[in-house]
Order: sequence, then C-alpha cells, then structure tokens
Amino acid sequence: MFYMKNFSRELAVEQGAEPLANTIQLLIRQLRPKQWTKNLLLFAALLFSFQHINAESVINSTIAFILFCFVSGTVYIMNDYVDREADRLHETKRFRPIASGRLNPKLALAFGAVLLIGSLLVSLLLEPLFSVVLFIYFVINMLYSLVLKHVVIIDIMLIAAGFVLRALAGGLVIQVPFTPWFLLCTMLLSLFLAIGKRRHELILLESNSEAHRKVLSQYSVALLDQLLGIVAASTIICYSLFTFTSGRTIHLMWTIPFVLYGIFRYLYLIHMEQKGGAPDKVLLEDKPIMITVILYAIVSVIIMAIFE
Repeated sequence: MFYMKNFSRELAVEQGAEPLANTIQLLIRQLRPKQWTKNLLLFAALLFSFQHINAESVINSTIAFILFCFVSGTVYIMNDYVDREADRLHETKRFRPIASGRLNPKLALAFGAVLLIGSLLVSLLLEPLFSVVLFIYFVINMLYSLVLKHVVIIDIMLIAAGFVLRALAGGLVIQVPFTPWFLLCTMLLSLFLAIGKRRHELILLESNSEAHRKVLSQYSVALLDQLLGIVAASTIICYSLFTFTSGRTIHLMWTIPFVLYGIFRYLYLIHMEQKGGAPDKVLLEDKPIMITVILYAIVSVIIMAIFE
C-alpha cells in the first residue's frame, strides 16, 4: 500500500505538476516577450507631451502597453500555428514552442482566445476608441498571418500599419492628438525595418526561401536595397519636417542627428554585418543603437521641458 501511494504521488508529479509548470512557461514563451519592445511606441505620446505628464496618463499608457503585448501575443500564437510546418524547416524558428511540438497547438489557440477577449474587454473600459484601434490591429494582423503575408509589397505595408496603430493608440489613451507628420514618420520608419527584415530573410534562406516564406520568391536583394534607400531618405526628410511643423518647439531640430545616426547605423548592420532579421533583437543587443535611442529620448525630454 505504501509503495502504491508513493508510486501514485510520483506519477502525479510526472504527469501533473511538472508538465503544468512547463506548459505555463511555454505559453509565456509563445507570447514572445522579447518582441514586446515594439509596443514601447505607445509611450511616444508621453514623450512628446512631456509637459502634460501625470500619474493617470502614465498608468493609462502602461495598461495600453500591456494590452497591446497580450493582443500581439495572440497574433504570434495564430501566426506560429499557421506556419508551424514551415517553421520546422527554419534554422531558429523550429525551436518555437508550437513548431517544436512541445506546446499543444489547440491549447495555445484556446489560451490566445481567452487572452484576446479579456484584453478587448479591459481596453473598452479604458477608452472605447483605443479598443477599436486594438481590434483593428488584431484583424489586420490576422489577415496578414492567414493571407496577406504572401502578397508582395502589401506584406511590408501591413507591418508598417501595425506600428502606426500603436502610435495612434498611445495618443488615444492619454487623449493627446498626433500630427500627421508624426504618424507618417512612424509608418516610414517601420517600413524601413520591415524591408530590412525581408532582405535578411532573403539572404539567409537563399535558394530554399520559398519553403519558408512564399513571398520571398517575389523579392530580390536589388529591389529591397532600392526600397531601403527610398524609405531611409524619406524617413529622414519626414522627421526633419516634423521637428519644424509639429507645433512644438523648433529646437527639436537638435534631435535630427540622432535619427540620422540611428538609420545609418542600422543600414551598416544590414549591409556589413548581415543583420536586420529581428529589429527588436538589434535594438537590445547593438549598443550604439541602444545608446542613440536613450540619448534621443533624454534630449527630447530636456528640449521640451526647457523650451515649451
């Protein structure tokens, strides 16, 4: 009897507690926390409305950031579910929870559905218009995951649209309007990152690219390099005009060198070090870019605190 009790206890541990802990860990990994840095764009409204910052605006922006992280996580779940067969052929994506077979796909989908519904309900209480933007973000990304990621040019434009929605959402939750110039800068910068990502994928996967991402067969390195040049130049011009026409202090022009260096540094990483496949990883791992972003934020806050 004593032996049977011990055996049952050990069996419960092996089949219950430990798998449950592992499953929770896998579900968290499936949400891709490392990519949540993209959602930091929601705090741009606070940065450019420094003189109006208060406890309520900080709390609302933080809640909006968390909700966007959760909803983007549900998109990653759906994307990995749809791409699980192709991901198994990828050098690094094959280690993702669903692609590796360690996480039950149906469980992941159920978890994503609960997370999505809960996030939308909370966002509705926070700000109805923000809830609409969050829902549009989810729909666009679903269409991207299911169909539109295979449509050349449209795929990178939808990635850019996701960043524009983040910037717009950040302004809605603290009720601060954005100028069209800022939204245009956001769209161009995100296009720049998306094109760099496609270029990296195309070079990395080479002849077997179609087996991983079908749309890559419709791109060429020459085309993507030309698009990078166009968008990089447009981003610099657009941001420069934004500093003069945003309705804020003209001294924001002193932040232009940071934008120039950031874009030049990213181009260097794309062309010379063959990086760019994971913009969030570059932001966290490349010290020059990280320092540039931090200095840009500090200088912007100081300028607006002094001159506005």
